[in-house]
Amino acid sequence: MSLKNYETVFILTPVLSETQMKDTVEKFKQVLIESGAKIVHEENWGLKKLAYPIQHKNTGFYHLLEFEAGSTTVSKLEIAYRRDERVMRFLTVALDKFAVEYNNRRRNGDFKKKSETVKEEEAA
Repeated sequence: MSLKNYETVFILTPVLSETQMKDTVEKFKQVLIESGAKIVHEENWGLKKLAYPIQHKNTGFYHLLEFEAGSTTVSKLEIAYRRDERVMRFLTVALDKFAVEYNNRRRNGDFKKKSETVKEEEAA
C-alpha cells in the first residue's frame, strides 16, 4: 500500500472551551494514528471569523493537519468528522509533489513577507 500526502482543515464550533477544542483535535489525530497515518505537520489557526454563518455561528476554531496515509484512512477520518457534532465543516485534499514541496518551504520560512525582505536589505 503506497502512502499519499494529505492535508485536512476542519472548523470546530466556537462554543467549545480551550480544553474541549484540544481534546477534539487529539481525537482526530488519534483516528489518523490508529489508521496507520503519520502526522507530518499540525497548525492551530485559532478562532476565526467565517465568510458566512454556519449553524447560526459567525466564528469557528480552525485546525490544519498534514499527514501521510493510505487511501482508506481519509474515509475513516471523514466518517469521524461527520459523526462529531462539534465539527462545522471540513475539507481533506490529496497533495501532489509540488504542494508538499511548497508546504515544506513555507514551514522552513523560505517565503518572507516583502516588508521583512526590505528591512533586511536596509540593515545590510
